[in-house]
Amino acid sequence: MPLATEADTNTQVLNRGPVSPSRLLIVYPWTQRFFTSFGNLSSPGAILHNEKVHEHGKKVLTSFGEAVKNLDHIKQTFAKLSELHCDKLHVDPENFKLLGNILIIVLGVHFTKEFTPSCQAAWQKLVSAVAHALALGYH
Repeated sequence: MPLATEADTNTQVLNRGPVSPSRLLIVYPWTQRFFTSFGNLSSPGAILHNEKVHEHGKKVLTSFGEAVKNLDHIKQTFAKLSELHCDKLHVDPENFKLLGNILIIVLGVHFTKEFTPSCQAAWQKLVSAVAHALALGYH
């Protein structure tokens, strides 16, 4: 299950990691401006095969894993990332919601049977909490 902590499930989820930022960059191409250091993002194929996009996807999923481990301290867990995205990268905080929603779609597609409405509701809450925590640097 996508919220589980078993090693094999985590590996499955991590293997899906690159899909979320890839979809973000393809579906919402204006987000590519935040990833100019990633090299070739000129086409969906280039994005899907871009190693830097894959690595970023793994980082994103790892950070969601940290959120799951620190549910009572999500704001503190994401304080440094919030500062980075706000002060240095100047990422529009709306993009955090977009990426979270794409992550939910990817999990739903990958875990078709396990991704029940209850599981989706839990992920929606987690994505919302993480997006809010990442946006705190903008207030």
